[in-house]
Amino acid sequence: MKLKARALLTALALVTAPAVAVLGTATDAFAVTKISHATATSMFRQAGVTWSSSGGCSDRNNPTCTSFEQLNLATAQGAQTLKGASGCALNITGGTETGHASGTYSHWNGYKLDYGKNTCVTSYIKNNFTYIGLRGDGAPQYRSGSGNIYADEGSHWDVLYYNCGGC
Repeated sequence: MKLKARALLTALALVTAPAVAVLGTATDAFAVTKISHATATSMFRQAGVTWSSSGGCSDRNNPTCTSFEQLNLATAQGAQTLKGASGCALNITGGTETGHASGTYSHWNGYKLDYGKNTCVTSYIKNNFTYIGLRGDGAPQYRSGSGNIYADEGSHWDVLYYNCGGC
């Protein structure tokens, strides 16, 4: 009975919520709300989160740009949560633009953001999240209490948002 109710709620959510994509299988479907670049930048501005682009652009199809087109709402909210909880300067250096590794939980699919490293952010992550070992490429990983994964890629933090981090 619970499975039928879950399927019905998922179907209703899809009918009533525009800009929603479904990922997963029919038995493990969940809705992900996608937002535009303009919506994401407005959210980031309100929270005091900055962003930069090596190419000075926001074209999703240009790897030198930083784009937030098709970002998951929960990912944008996760950035806001990190900024508010840490009190640190937070600068996004990578979003949904092409040029990152592929996969379901990828930048392109709206699940990841890259943050420029600074002492405050690094200290906050290492002191508040749980070290969970090295990623396949050797990057040290930390898991937040909400389950999001922070990987230290040397020059920046690569963050995988499964949820908004307690927003």
